[in-house]
Amino acid sequence: MSALRIANGRVYDPANGIDGEIRDVCIQDRRIVASLPADAPRLDVAGMIVMPGGIDIHAHIAGPKVNLARKLQPEDRRRDPIAGDGLLRAGSGGVVPTTFATGYRYAAMGYTTVMEAAAPPIAARHVLEELHDTPIIDAGFYIVLGNNLFLFELLRQQRYEEFRHAIAWWLNATKAYGAKLVNVGSDELWKGGRNANITDVNQVIEPYGITPLQVTRAFIDAIDTLGLPHAPHVHCNNLGHSGNYTTTLDTMKAAEGRRMHMAHIQFHSYGGKPGGNPTSAAREIIDYVNTHPNITCDVGQVMFGKATFMTADAPLAWMVRNIAGNKGWVKWVNADTECESGCGIMPFAYQEHVYVHTMQWATGLELFLLSQDPWRVMLSTDHPNGGSFTSYPRLIALLMDRNVRREAMKQVNQRALAKTVLPDLDREYTLNEIAIITRAAPARALGLHDKGHLGPGADADLTIYTEQQDVEAMFNLPRHVIKDGVFVIEDYEMRRTLEGCLLHVEPEVDPGIAATIKPFFEDNYSIRFENYAVADGYLHRHESVPMVGPDR
Repeated sequence: MSALRIANGRVYDPANGIDGEIRDVCIQDRRIVASLPADAPRLDVAGMIVMPGGIDIHAHIAGPKVNLARKLQPEDRRRDPIAGDGLLRAGSGGVVPTTFATGYRYAAMGYTTVMEAAAPPIAARHVLEELHDTPIIDAGFYIVLGNNLFLFELLRQQRYEEFRHAIAWWLNATKAYGAKLVNVGSDELWKGGRNANITDVNQVIEPYGITPLQVTRAFIDAIDTLGLPHAPHVHCNNLGHSGNYTTTLDTMKAAEGRRMHMAHIQFHSYGGKPGGNPTSAAREIIDYVNTHPNITCDVGQVMFGKATFMTADAPLAWMVRNIAGNKGWVKWVNADTECESGCGIMPFAYQEHVYVHTMQWATGLELFLLSQDPWRVMLSTDHPNGGSFTSYPRLIALLMDRNVRREAMKQVNQRALAKTVLPDLDREYTLNEIAIITRAAPARALGLHDKGHLGPGADADLTIYTEQQDVEAMFNLPRHVIKDGVFVIEDYEMRRTLEGCLLHVEPEVDPGIAATIKPFFEDNYSIRFENYAVADGYLHRHESVPMVGPDR
């Protein structure tokens, strides 16, 4: 469409202070505009809810690890509702969908932008290929740099300026959007059989003589100086272990007032003694987040049912494999990414009657319901680690309706539930708050100024829902979804597909850093340095997002 007036909708656009007002939204080509001529085409959406397109700040949807997870679960093809006749077919795939199904299913829930949460730099081409093959949604990806051996060596020698330029070089070379830290220091040590998991951020990473705390602070310094639009995206040490909340607090304190994004923070919010059953430390974690406006996070909510562990945290995957293996044979993959990262993959299912699973479920909901600022606590399931992204409508219902929560609590492990404050929390999220945690807040945290809102100049990405009392049903199937000013879903039916846009950054870099990095490649990598970087001609539709200015 060239122009369209979306008329008489109940608009939720929190970035522009609009909370359920009846008003028009005007589209011209790919953008939202302030007004249109009176005779412009119009769509009357009276009785419907209008929001910007959804943004998922943390999901695993593309790259070698995702492809391995698909191969590991061929049975999902038959269980997938798209393959209703029981046949194997492309475009389906259960909890780890194929590229086609990923794009269509996100769009079918009203999501128009998704960030792939962890890619080793050496795998960038694979990630780019799969994102290009994923229809409709715009996307970017974070590269994992928290276990990069070359960067460790620079920090060991205190060559901080070269460290910063090396990060910029890797971001440019891979066409990535941001930098991700995963269990700093543990992965490479574990791959060498020297340590299973670093639980103390002050523990020395041998043989480099540096600590996870020093590495994290160095990344914060570098990313702040480079002016990346998104803060360091941190999967901190000690994920999944009882008592890990102290590690999480120590990691957040390392920011010292500067920007930091804590990934899937639910998995880092456990009390209890190491080796014992976890308790909830949601109160301790969210109290810190509430009082430190420099911290943003996504929750990583556990949802009961099928999931798939898929992580660059190889020691964690090994731990979970051993626990699950005690109950019988399990599928499991562990992969080494040379000099950069590791990978662990294992199909999994969260069950209501299991103490630990209930505690994880309740802890995530506590984080949401105790949060005082929805702009900094965003919706995610760490897809597919805590559950599929297709469970988001169910999660929204749990947040918006305390009666839905109460019914769900009747089904879970009561011993675990009794050790949480969840039964005492009556808060219900409003539609405006849902628009914040699924749209406006992720856009702000990512520095995507053209997304997550409906003001003039914004991307024409909209979701229009028929208002219903059944919140889960409403968010599960929008009436209309508009992407780039074009209907992709109209009257509940998929009408057309589009090519999404790759979002990436181009930080300023000293060209001389390549000469510093190259000898390390020649000595340690199986790929030639000249063949490592992704050429501009390799990209399809893409957009370089501006760096953050000095007034950030």
